[in-house]
Amino acid sequence: MSLDQIELLESLGLKLFFVVIFLLIGLAIQDVLKRGNVPKFGRYIVWLVLFLGCAGFVAKGIIEAAWESGGIG
Repeated sequence: MSLDQIELLESLGLKLFFVVIFLLIGLAIQDVLKRGNVPKFGRYIVWLVLFLGCAGFVAKGIIEAAWESGGIG
């Protein structure tokens, strides 16, 4: 394997790792909300915060890819 292939594999592995972590965090939060009898408004706030964190991570990845393809980074 060349160095470029190894770097690509590491990059994809890291991104997959973060997706799995976000999924596990979501499942843990869902369990806590079910067991804690949290009101609907509180649930919506919790899921909004989780979604915004995930959306920020995705936006960061898109921005990095755009910058690297444009020769900026």
